[in-house]
Amino acid sequence: TLPRLPGARPCIPKDFGHGSLVCVCNATYCDTLDPLVLPAVGSYVKYESSKAGKRLERSEGRFQSSLRTPGSAAGGRWCHRGTPRHQGLSRGLPAGLLLTLNISALYQHVKGFGGSLSDAAAMNILKLSQPAQDNLLRSYFSESGIEYNLIRVPMACSDFSVRPYSYDDVPDDYELKHFRLADEDVRMKV
Repeated sequence: TLPRLPGARPCIPKDFGHGSLVCVCNATYCDTLDPLVLPAVGSYVKYESSKAGKRLERSEGRFQSSLRTPGSAAGGRWCHRGTPRHQGLSRGLPAGLLLTLNISALYQHVKGFGGSLSDAAAMNILKLSQPAQDNLLRSYFSESGIEYNLIRVPMACSDFSVRPYSYDDVPDDYELKHFRLADEDVRMKV
């Protein structure tokens, strides 16, 4: 098993020009966050990144539970009004903007968060040394990283593949007798 890294480790920026900063992740170092903790009821936590150099910078704030909007039931909504002088969520938002969270109405269930593992991503990961691969994967999937729990894998090739391919190029093969995973799938994605 991979050892757990304690606490946050700051980004070591690398500039690729054109205002494109990335955080260095190699065999000995990757930036990490403090363990995620849910905020108290009526509070929020915001993580912000920017071209100016912020990298998942954490800030906290409180919603106003006393601000009522038309049709709101007591205790059912938390509101936050954007003002130029307020720190946190409303900074940079137009004055008068009202964000209302109706905590009594749920519309969807979030299964998790993640990213895409394309051929290009897999090829680049496989070019890293084993310790760098471990560090990178830890930064995505572990408790000391951003805790991804979902990955989208394209079926056959995508626009991030080095060649076009599919799983069954035989016309009229409705029973999929010629179905085969491509080498890219076996080597890099499965």
